[in-house]
Amino acid sequence: MAQFTTPSQLDGLFKMAYGDDVENLVPESARLVKMIDFVPTDKETGDKYNQPVVLAQEHGVTYAAAGAGAFSLNNSIAMTMKNAQLEGSQLLLRSALSYDAAAKASNSKKAFVKSTELLVENMMESMTKRLELALLYGQSTTGIGNPASSANVDATHTAITITLLTWASGIWAGLEGATIDVLDAGVVVNTTGAVTIDSVDLDTRIITVSAAAGDITAIDAVTFTTADAIVFRGALSAEMSGIDAIITNTSTLFGIDASVYNLWKGNSSSAASGTLTIGKILTGLAEAVNRGLNEKVAVFVNPITWEGLNDDLSALRMFDSSYKAGKGEQGNEAITYHGQNGTIDLYSHLYVKQGEAFAIPMSKTRRIGAQDVSFKTPGGREGEIFRHLEDRAGYELRVYTDQAVLIEAPARCVKYTNIVN
Repeated sequence: MAQFTTPSQLDGLFKMAYGDDVENLVPESARLVKMIDFVPTDKETGDKYNQPVVLAQEHGVTYAAAGAGAFSLNNSIAMTMKNAQLEGSQLLLRSALSYDAAAKASNSKKAFVKSTELLVENMMESMTKRLELALLYGQSTTGIGNPASSANVDATHTAITITLLTWASGIWAGLEGATIDVLDAGVVVNTTGAVTIDSVDLDTRIITVSAAAGDITAIDAVTFTTADAIVFRGALSAEMSGIDAIITNTSTLFGIDASVYNLWKGNSSSAASGTLTIGKILTGLAEAVNRGLNEKVAVFVNPITWEGLNDDLSALRMFDSSYKAGKGEQGNEAITYHGQNGTIDLYSHLYVKQGEAFAIPMSKTRRIGAQDVSFKTPGGREGEIFRHLEDRAGYELRVYTDQAVLIEAPARCVKYTNIVN
């Protein structure tokens, strides 16, 4: 008699093979996911998360001259605290396993791993890439890339060139088949349906896309500026505000107005114009030091920029011993300097755009949400991983998360711009 495979049987094998903790499956490219702690938080005030942040100091200070006697005291002026209210961004990825593959996998733990390892690892890699990009560029004005121009191929295809400053090969590598929206000054141009990425040329920064004829016509009619962007399909109003959006915010974000509270506003340094050097990094950080930065920071740069900094490190070590590089040997993943604020760790990040870099105090940064990346989906039975597909002969796996990124002190962060490698 043929063996009948059940979801519960597959669930048990999944737990034996991968365990409840899938953290070891997160790829190294997901630096922020690995480096920023996830803090599970109960939702309050409807569907928002509340996180207290300090926006102004105590000011109930009284000055008195020597011999002033029993001088009068000024009233207390308490520090200003407000609740940053965040809405978690939900991401869900679906994948399928056919009945025949499931039957073969159900014979043993070894067979299960052999049959599912590639699928499970690819799901985690795909999901954490989307999450990493959201942590970096969610709600960014340039999205995952700023279009420079488009060249029509035919009625349903066009070739879009991404600007050099907003290009990161790591973002676009492997995105063939992904669906996107093209934005003109924040408005979706492709109103008929999704735009599909058919091919990516990493050397020329050209992505060839397909869409309904009307949408291709609309895209080709746009005169692209720095106010335009490409985002993943449906992300415009649904994804979290990422690090870029938090640092560059000048108005109300998470219920707090940066135009009223200067500690809620980040720093932007154009001192990096041209090649980024350690001197320019220190110049940008001086702005954050003036606004309270006195702790370790992580600086994330594009891989091409990082190579240049590595060369800069070698030159500085030859001529200036004041630059200490605890991790700064050629070939290592981080370069460490010591500045006014303390330790500065520089990391190569696949998804940081070539013209940008970010300095962040990691101790003030956290991921807040209802659930970190997991194969357990809300509403399912305890331990449920697999479920029957209703319209196909197979089982479905889902990866789900609900989270947002919060920087408690944006004034201690710096975004470097106009980097030219």
